[in-house]
Amino acid sequence: MKKYEIVKTHEEFNDIIKNEKYLKNSFYNIYIRKNNENFPRFGIAVGKKLGNAVFRNKMKRRMRMILTTHKKEFSNSYDYIIIMKEKSKIATYQELDQMLLELLSKRR
Repeated sequence: MKKYEIVKTHEEFNDIIKNEKYLKNSFYNIYIRKNNENFPRFGIAVGKKLGNAVFRNKMKRRMRMILTTHKKEFSNSYDYIIIMKEKSKIATYQELDQMLLELLSKRR
């Protein structure tokens, strides 16, 4: 994932989470907002309840890899904030991948 494809600022995160629609399942909450770019942007949030910093960074690396491999599944010109839930803590990489694709298929 390239740097320009990342939602970084705290203000943007909060604005998207407070004002936009979302999809959810047992592993994720995904908030979606239209942007003015020609590419999707992503933000990943992993709460402290999931584990220590090493584990949270591992989960973010997994999510970035999943997003990179399935970038074509996401619509252009949208921002996506992905919040990982407690159940994702025990999931394998394949389960995380599969649940994300299932959640995105609900959007269509």
